[in-house]
Amino acid sequence: MSLTQDLEILEDSQEEDVIFPPGDLYSDEPPLETELHLRQIMLLIQCLELWWQNRQDFYACGNLTVYYSPRQRKSELFRGPDFFVVLGTERKPRRSWVVWQEDGKYPNVIVEILSRKTAKTDRGLKKQIYQDTFRTPDYFWFDPESLEFKGFHLLDGCYQELQPNSDGWLWSQQLELYLGVRESKLRFFTLESQLIPTPEELAQQERQQKEQAEQQRQQAEQQVAEMELLLARYRERFGELSE
Repeated sequence: MSLTQDLEILEDSQEEDVIFPPGDLYSDEPPLETELHLRQIMLLIQCLELWWQNRQDFYACGNLTVYYSPRQRKSELFRGPDFFVVLGTERKPRRSWVVWQEDGKYPNVIVEILSRKTAKTDRGLKKQIYQDTFRTPDYFWFDPESLEFKGFHLLDGCYQELQPNSDGWLWSQQLELYLGVRESKLRFFTLESQLIPTPEELAQQERQQKEQAEQQRQQAEQQVAEMELLLARYRERFGELSE
């Protein structure tokens, strides 16, 4: 979508007078550039949904169209963030995010995954739209190849660049989590520096904990058996222990 399409009303669209029922606007995003982009988006979604598995007041998705035309028309004013989170809304599947059907809510957090084709737009035009129109409080971008990572927080209507902590992570006030690069992937971390796991990582941690617990149980049983054997030998040699 060009700058002209973003900033001007399209008067001659064939679809401009079509009325879409709630939930009937489908996403219209192009394919992702690379497998790296796909896996990174899936990683962010899976980790956040697992971390907030008991919450029902958010929506997290990626590569999904956000329709935001003030005239409520599909053909004008839309964007497709690579990853976004909306807070204070119902957690349910959607075909797209339609601002006028969602009580006027825009994303609270957006992450764009840079590519050669999109980097200039993500750093420029999209950043301007997310600041001035979406008023998205937290905006980040990440390049899965160069590992460039930056973040911004909306302050007095303008994005202020976030400063990294000692680990190079950036704090999201909206998520109350850090975002940071680990093993060439953008990940979430808690305030206590705990990595937010994927479902697979969590399952592996649980298996390891069970294995460790089983090993400790077996060691305890072995120690008890050894003590009983020593006690039996003592009795054979010296008789019963005195009270």
